[in-house]
Amino acid sequence: MDYQRLIDWTDDKIVNRPGSIILVFLLVSAVFALGLGNISTEAGTQQFTTGLPAEQALEDVQREFSPRFSTDTGSTQLIQHEQNVLSKPSMLRMLRAQEALAERDGLRVTGTASAAGIVAQRVDPTARTTGEQIDAIEGATPSQIDAAVRAAARENPQFTGLLSTDFNRGSASASATIGTVTHQVPGGVSQGAGTGGTSPLTSIQTEAQHVIGPAGGNIEVFGNGLFAQEFSWVILDSLLIVVPAAVVLITLFLVVAYRDPVDLVLGVTSLGMAIVWTFGFMGLAGIAFSQMLIAVPPLLLAVGIDFGIHAINRYREERERDTSIGESMRITTDQLLVAFFIVTGTTVIGFAANFSSELAPIRDFGLVAAVGIVFTFFIFGVFLPAAKVKTDRLRERYPIPTISERPLGSEGSILGRVLQGGVVVARYAPVLFLVVLLVGSASAGYYARDIDTSFSQEDFLPPEETSDLLLSLPEPFRPHDYSVTAQLNFLEAKFASTQSDQVTLYVEGPLQRDSALEAIHRAGENPPATFVEEGRVADSQSIVTVIESYSARDPEFRRLVDRNDRDDNGIPDDNLGEVYDALFASPVGDRALNYVTEDRRSARIVYSVEAGSEQSAVVADAQFVADRYRDDATATGQVVVFQVISDLILESAIISLAVALTGASLFLMLVYRIFEGYASLGVANLVPILVTVALVAGSMRYLGIAFNAITATILAITIGLGIDYSVHVTHRFADEREHHDLTTALERTVRGTGGALLGSMLTTVSGIGVLSLAVFPAIGQFGVLTGLSILYAFLASVVALPSTLVVWDRVVNQSGSITRLFGPIRETPGDRLDAEAGAEPTPD
Repeated sequence: MDYQRLIDWTDDKIVNRPGSIILVFLLVSAVFALGLGNISTEAGTQQFTTGLPAEQALEDVQREFSPRFSTDTGSTQLIQHEQNVLSKPSMLRMLRAQEALAERDGLRVTGTASAAGIVAQRVDPTARTTGEQIDAIEGATPSQIDAAVRAAARENPQFTGLLSTDFNRGSASASATIGTVTHQVPGGVSQGAGTGGTSPLTSIQTEAQHVIGPAGGNIEVFGNGLFAQEFSWVILDSLLIVVPAAVVLITLFLVVAYRDPVDLVLGVTSLGMAIVWTFGFMGLAGIAFSQMLIAVPPLLLAVGIDFGIHAINRYREERERDTSIGESMRITTDQLLVAFFIVTGTTVIGFAANFSSELAPIRDFGLVAAVGIVFTFFIFGVFLPAAKVKTDRLRERYPIPTISERPLGSEGSILGRVLQGGVVVARYAPVLFLVVLLVGSASAGYYARDIDTSFSQEDFLPPEETSDLLLSLPEPFRPHDYSVTAQLNFLEAKFASTQSDQVTLYVEGPLQRDSALEAIHRAGENPPATFVEEGRVADSQSIVTVIESYSARDPEFRRLVDRNDRDDNGIPDDNLGEVYDALFASPVGDRALNYVTEDRRSARIVYSVEAGSEQSAVVADAQFVADRYRDDATATGQVVVFQVISDLILESAIISLAVALTGASLFLMLVYRIFEGYASLGVANLVPILVTVALVAGSMRYLGIAFNAITATILAITIGLGIDYSVHVTHRFADEREHHDLTTALERTVRGTGGALLGSMLTTVSGIGVLSLAVFPAIGQFGVLTGLSILYAFLASVVALPSTLVVWDRVVNQSGSITRLFGPIRETPGDRLDAEAGAEPTPD
């Protein structure tokens, strides 16, 4: 494959027609800029749940067991917390808040409910409207109210469900309560497990906050609409904080790395162009911007900074030798285009490994990041060199100032000497050092085997308390005032869990079959450990419990059941069609339709589970019970859907790691066979990557960072970014080894390339590190891990890779002596791989 002809053609265009290249790239940038206006946002957990079987089952349950021919509705919760929410003044505040919301036409209120309303009806059974309930409470004495509270608690289970767990029946007191307001929603609301995106309730609940505010008392509005709003705010606030901070830090480090205003402008312009191209592609391709994609700009900056510093630094090395502008850039691009191509290929493989995930947001992340890296290759591999040639030629004609053209890590500099540490080790004990390093890395990988996996709404929300540092920022960088996380924590602390303490089974089959109801009953016998048990039967709600309840109340229906109950256990197992007809025509018919569809083809069974049970154990037990059914039974509910996603996240992390390692290994061996003639050089290139991955995984466990929707991609990304550093060292070494002895090749490689790598590492670690300032924890954790992966990749490339290359060189040279393989380097100045002369490699 004559790849050199393509490189020479590109070199020629960069050197001889830089103006044309600049114009083409600016025109392409204008095209992608048009796509920026089409970018939409997608936030929250709902984006991860779409398409999962458990989520589809939950949507089927919501659709099939909702009341027929009803308008779409949504609800708002009113959270009240005071010394005693059951006191007369507190209940009046709740009722007046409900009345104020009902009277606001724009809120489309169709009904309200609260503990205060229940107490009011105990005081005055004729008080149906909120106004009448206010009058009833106002006219009651404290003793009458206390008596009504005790009666409601004794006779109405719904009443205690609206009160905090510290409710004291004797003193008729509680510190918190929840009121509900039902709205007619034209567009409907999502009934799935996930939360986020957009919600028709957002504007309603935002307006409700303005209505409730002046009412006084500690009453807060809570609901999915505010969830959706804060999910979107998280993206906006994080970008407004992270991007400017990254720009400032990156600019400061680039000033040190370039030490020249013109080169700084060229580097920053190229970085901006890479961001515009990538975001423009998203807009043109219709890919929504989500929380996961917040990490894409820093990743592009990481690779772009590395490419830019390497290009400018390598060019300066040639210019120091008094080589002309054109020839210096030709030598630079001739070498770096190959290195950039290898880096781009392996990095794209690392990101594209996320295509193996079953979660759409992770696949979108892999696609956008991979496309962005390809754009970065063209911008920094072609545009930046052409712009550098053009500006340097203008400098020769015009008095454009030049502050410094000295490369980083030049010979004789302090930095150059510091970077030689890995070379010193490689000269005296390369094999021993590698053995120690690989054993340590294997230990870190073994230690990391117990990394946790999680998926929850909290991963996408800001912390309960925003840091003082962020709150001290001026507008527009100061984040919004967030409340949802605090409200969630308050509800969890004060109220018995409802949603997470239940699982639902969705059963599809002929429910008029004689054994259908017996099958539902038998599935709940001898329940697993996490299910609430009553008399060796799972506590559940189903069509069976409706039949049992109505049979106890209606003698005629009980006789019908008894006639069709062959084993006298209270569950009919004959003529079920007749039993259903009678049940649906009864006063509990609507309740029955909550558990069996009108066509008798689907059923819903809700099982109670022990509070505080492990989510994974609950899901495993739910699947165990589902397997007891003869018909198709699917376990669903939010706890099930979230656990399925959690399992998929771990699976994605493992599969993407395997795909990235395999793909990168094959690609490296192929390209090094083509470019350098040695496929084994690709294997040597992987050693620092394996070390980096092991250290990152070990750091995750040590820091208590779990695999979640954001961090699941980190291992594949570590491969993509880590290879960036090791490829530059390996490729530079191969070039230097053709013309110099082993020691000189190593020294020149680590001094020249290592200096550029250090500047790149410091810049990108600081730039990506600002992700820790993001206003929700998952992105902050991602920033920490990505920064660590870059730091580890740099250290592995300048410390571990020299020893690896020494061992590789000795194996390739076929030393034939164990002593020579393990001993220090001993060579003569003529010991080299002279590809141009066609000489065979000679032993050290």
